Amino acid sequence: MNGTTRKREPQWPVSVGVYGVLFLCGAVQGLIGSFQYSHTAGPVPVAALISCAVILATCVLGAWATRSVSGAVLPGIGWVLTSFVLSMPVSNGSVIITSTPPGKWYLYGGTLSVAAGVVASFVGGIRWAGRR
Repeated sequence: MNGTTRKREPQWPVSVGVYGVLFLCGAVQGLIGSFQYSHTAGPVPVAALISCAVILATCVLGAWATRSVSGAVLPGIGWVLTSFVLSMPVSNGSVIITSTPPGKWYLYGGTLSVAAGVVASFVGGIRWAGRR
């Protein structure tokens, strides 16, 4: 060392920014998925299943990148809030996410995908803690 000490900058602004972006990423996925879930070519709701897989991947990768369960929870909260708000009927009677098989696959499958991502982050968190 050359005798000068550098003051370490606070890391919390970066953490708040990362978690905010993860929340917004989940919310945007919920917004896009809410309008695209019903695009299917056959009896299987492919678009709804792809939306479920994407939010699962986002939760798992968010937890992996942040090395915390919060990295999985925040995109999941963003997705759930956006998707379920858009599934509620409005005063004029229109509904964005309908009570059809693709709509049910999207909402319930996505919710299970978020839960699976959070559980996977707990399992990964135990592994990450063991490597420290």
